[in-house]
Amino acid sequence: MTQPSTPDSLLRREIGRIGVATIAMNGVIGSGIFALPAVAIAQAGYFSPWLFLLCGVLILSVALTLARTASFFETTGGPIVYTSHAFGRFVGFQTGLLIYVSRVAAIAASANLIVSYAVPIWSPLASGLPRMIAIASYIALATILNAIGVRAGMAALYLISILKLAPLLLLILVGFPDVEWGLVTNANVLPPEAIGRTMLVLLYAFIGFEFSLINAGETRDARSAIPRTLVTTVLAIAVCYALIQLVAVSVGPDLGGSNAPLNELARRLMGPTGALVLGLGVVFSIGGGSLTSLLTAPRLTYALSRDGTLPGWFGTVNARTRVPVNSILFCGALSVAMAVGQQFVWLATLSTFVRLLTYGLCIASLPVIERTVPAAAGQFRLPGGLAIPCVALLLTLWLLGQSTIENFAIAGCVVVAGTVGYWLCTRKRATASEFGSADVPGRNDRAINDDRA
Repeated sequence: MTQPSTPDSLLRREIGRIGVATIAMNGVIGSGIFALPAVAIAQAGYFSPWLFLLCGVLILSVALTLARTASFFETTGGPIVYTSHAFGRFVGFQTGLLIYVSRVAAIAASANLIVSYAVPIWSPLASGLPRMIAIASYIALATILNAIGVRAGMAALYLISILKLAPLLLLILVGFPDVEWGLVTNANVLPPEAIGRTMLVLLYAFIGFEFSLINAGETRDARSAIPRTLVTTVLAIAVCYALIQLVAVSVGPDLGGSNAPLNELARRLMGPTGALVLGLGVVFSIGGGSLTSLLTAPRLTYALSRDGTLPGWFGTVNARTRVPVNSILFCGALSVAMAVGQQFVWLATLSTFVRLLTYGLCIASLPVIERTVPAAAGQFRLPGGLAIPCVALLLTLWLLGQSTIENFAIAGCVVVAGTVGYWLCTRKRATASEFGSADVPGRNDRAINDDRA
């Protein structure tokens, strides 16, 4: 085992543009698109495909802003790096901690959901010890795949991506001839308040693209590859979602009350076999999300250790596989603990809310980064200057305003706990430095800190 002395010097840059797109796609396409078409049909009817497109446009403003921010850096940590540079190491630490909590909660939620899907196959999985063992085994498998090395984790992710996308694309191809263009183009526009209420729910299916930012230290040509691939992937997903909704509302305008609308849609278009294929797609979709989270979340604790705000243990990199193995194992263990202790809805809600908080922090960091970090040749640029980031920030604040007091309370507890941990860790390192420790494990020469001019 070795400790990093320079940013990401021990990590292998194994991820290319296809890998960036795969991480972003798996972060976004999860259980949401398999359930939300029914909600959209129930609340918006034939106008629902337009709402998916509008959600895509709005979330694209956030993606464009983060893409521009990512073009200034190529070190692991993504949002941690951005907010540390803009607002200081303490804010960067809290950003990383919040994202980490959201990722672990998402892993735990996915584990709960995928085991729940298996209950009809074997009923003892509904509760008790069998359920706990199944959840732990599922997370352990994903953890081991990522601990073997980033190449093994990405290989598994590529395979799952194909298996999750194939049923969705097949659904679009088979159902596209049945699209009721006249009914969709002439649909009654909803009142503004109904549009906002429905979009708030539908946006759940669009978040997660920021995963691709975190592994910059393991991405080839990160400053160029991540921004452009991120934007392209979000655009493609938005179009795919709109097409799925076009087919859903045309073939199944009565699916508003269905708990599994796409499964029923596949049954109508392709029979029982189609429904089975779509069901497998749900399983692979959830699995892909878990693998993505376990690929990215441990890099957050690695980055925090690298920057001196977590113990050096988290920054340990395996000399053979070149992955932050301690951070990966810790993430897996914490995910198991959360998964067996909480239910899916609570975990999913926490994950989404915390992610919106970090979106806001990252967007707010861009103006500072623009002023203080030199631009590079061929760097990704935004038309209209800060106009797009302003739209993105307003969208994020609006969504946060729809959240509950409980969500704010949980986030507040995380921040308070993080503040105590940050103080203890940095105080210990400062004390070590006073006694002549010039090289504190886990701290690198270029760690962004509060001593900048």
